[in-house]
Amino acid sequence: MNDERKRWIEVEEVDEAPQPPRARVSDAEDAPPAERPRDYLEGFLAPPPAPSNGEPGGDLYEAVIDALKEIYDPEIPVNIYDLGLIYGVDIGDAAHVEVSMTLTTPNCPVAESMPGEVEMRVGAVPGVGSAEVNLVWDPPWDPQKMSDEAKLELGML
Repeated sequence: MNDERKRWIEVEEVDEAPQPPRARVSDAEDAPPAERPRDYLEGFLAPPPAPSNGEPGGDLYEAVIDALKEIYDPEIPVNIYDLGLIYGVDIGDAAHVEVSMTLTTPNCPVAESMPGEVEMRVGAVPGVGSAEVNLVWDPPWDPQKMSDEAKLELGML
C-alpha cells in the first residue's frame, strides 16, 4: 500500500476530562429579558366557531364545506364537493349538520364507505354537534354538476 494513502489516528488516554465552566446568573446582562409574545397560542386557545344557524357564508357552514373539500373520489382526482356530489348542507338546532349527497353511480365501489367518511369528517369539524348523511339518487348525478375547477382538472373545459 502506498505511504501517501496511510492515515494515522492518534489516541490520547486520559483519566478525567476538565469540567466546563457553569453559567451563573451574575454573568448575565443587567437588561431585563424580552417578553415572549403569546401569539403562538392564539389559534389553540380560540373558541370553536359559533353556529351561524346554517346560513351559507357563516363560519360553521364554511368549515363544513372545507371539510367536504378534503374528501376525494378514489377514482377521480377531484374532491366530492367540486365533483358535485354534495346536494345540500343544512345546519339545524344544536349545530346538527345534515348533508345530502349522491355518488357518481349506484354501483360506485365506495357506495358503502363514502357516506361514513363524510359523516365522520363533518362530525369532526369544531362546533358541529352531530352529523348525518342522507344518500340520495334523485336527481341522478351528471357531469354538469361539477364545478368549473373540477372540469378544468379533468380536461373537460
